[in-house]
Amino acid sequence: MFKTVLASGTAGVALFLGASSAFAQTEISFWHSMGGELGERVAAIAEDFNASQDEYAVNASYRGEYEETMVNAIAAFRAGEQPTIVQIYEVGTGTMMAAQGAVYPVYELMETHGNNFDPSVYLPVVTGYYTDTSGNMLSMPFNSSTPILYYNKDVFEAAGLDPETSPTTWAQAEEFSRQIIESGAASCGMAITYTATWIGSENLSALHNVSYGTLENGFGGLDTEFSFNNELVARFWDDLARWQDDGIFVYGGPAGGSDNAPAFYSGECAIYMGSSASRAGVVANADFEVGYGMLPYYDDVEGAPQNSIIGGATLWVLAGHDEAEYQATAAFLDYLSSAEVQAEWHQGTGYLPITQAAFELSQEQGYYEENPGADTAIEQINLNAPTENSKGLRFGNMPQVRMVMDEELQSVLAGEKTGQEALDSAAERANQILRDFQAANS
Repeated sequence: MFKTVLASGTAGVALFLGASSAFAQTEISFWHSMGGELGERVAAIAEDFNASQDEYAVNASYRGEYEETMVNAIAAFRAGEQPTIVQIYEVGTGTMMAAQGAVYPVYELMETHGNNFDPSVYLPVVTGYYTDTSGNMLSMPFNSSTPILYYNKDVFEAAGLDPETSPTTWAQAEEFSRQIIESGAASCGMAITYTATWIGSENLSALHNVSYGTLENGFGGLDTEFSFNNELVARFWDDLARWQDDGIFVYGGPAGGSDNAPAFYSGECAIYMGSSASRAGVVANADFEVGYGMLPYYDDVEGAPQNSIIGGATLWVLAGHDEAEYQATAAFLDYLSSAEVQAEWHQGTGYLPITQAAFELSQEQGYYEENPGADTAIEQINLNAPTENSKGLRFGNMPQVRMVMDEELQSVLAGEKTGQEALDSAAERANQILRDFQAANS
C-alpha cells in the first residue's frame, strides 16, 4: 500500500536538472463506511489534513456498510492488500481484538511515533469501550453516538401535551402516544429503530444497570455467556408487541435494514428514537419544530436511569505496513483528534465529541445555546459513571448475534412467542455463536 509520488515537477525533469526539490510524500489508505453527506465530510477531513502539510497524504475511500467494510478488510489482510486504517463499528470490537497479528494497537502506534498521545483527554465513556483490560486504547474513537429521543413539538401541542416536555419513562411514552392518537394529532405514537438490539436490549440494559452478559459484558474474556434473557428485556419486548397491537408503535425492521425515520419526518409518528447522529437528517427533513429527550426508562427499576452506551465506530490501524506509513498514520490521528476538527465533526453530524476539549470548544462557540437539545446525547451518556453493566459490550461475532435478536423479536411482534420465550431462544442461539468464536480464537 506504500506509494511515493513526486510532489513538485516530474521525475524526468528533476533528474535532468539534477534538482533536489522533488520529495517523496508518504500515502496511506483509509477505508470507511460513511456514505452520502457523512462520506463527503470524511473526504473533506482527509483533504484538509493533506493540505495542512506536505509530508503525508491520506486516501480516504468508501468501502460499503460497516459489516461489508469489516469483511473486506479481513479478506484484504489475508491477501496482503490491507489498508493502513479501517473504520470498524463498535460491535466488531471483539472480532478485531481477537485478530492477533492483524492489528497495530493505537496506543503502541502513538507512543512509538513520538506524538504527545494522552488517552486521558478522551471522554472515558467513549474510550472505555475500546480499551483492553489494562486500559490501553486499541483503536481511535471517531464517530461515536448514542440513541436519543426526538419528538414533534407541533404534534404534542396539537394533542394537548406540553411541547417542551419529552416523555421520560416508558409509562409516559405510552400515555403520550395514546393521547396523541386519540386527539388525531398523528396516526402513531412511537417509531423506534434498532428495536431488538441497540435500543431495545443493549441500551435498555445499560440504562437500567442490568447485565447483558457475564464477565463484565464480555470485557473479561471469551468464555462469557449472554444474560439478556432477563425479566427487564422480556418486559420491554412484550410491551412492544402490545403497543404494536394497539397501534401506538411502529416497527422499523431489523438493524441495518429498514428504518422508520421517514414516518417521523412525515408527521405520521410523533416520537422517534434513533441515533444522536440522526440529528442532521432529522433537522434537514422535518418541517416542524423538533424536541429532544433522553431514552425512556422504567421508573420502578432501582438505579435507573444509569447511562447509555455508545454506537458508531473507531479507526483500527492494521499491521503489515512500513514505518513511514505508521508515522503518517500517527500524524493523521493526531489531526483527527484535535479539538477544532472534532468540534466541527460533532456539530455537523450529531456524533459525540470524543474529547473534553472538543466539547468545551463547542460550548465556547455557543453551539449548544444556538441548538437546544444538541447536548442531550452527551448528558445521557454521562449520567453516571459507567458500571460493569453500562460501559459497553464486547462479544465476538456480535453482528450475527444481532441478527438472531432481530429474528426473535419479529416472532414476538408476530404473536408467535412471548418476550421471555423469544429471549431464551435468542440466548441459546447466541451463546452457541460465542462458543464457536471462542473455539476459533483460543
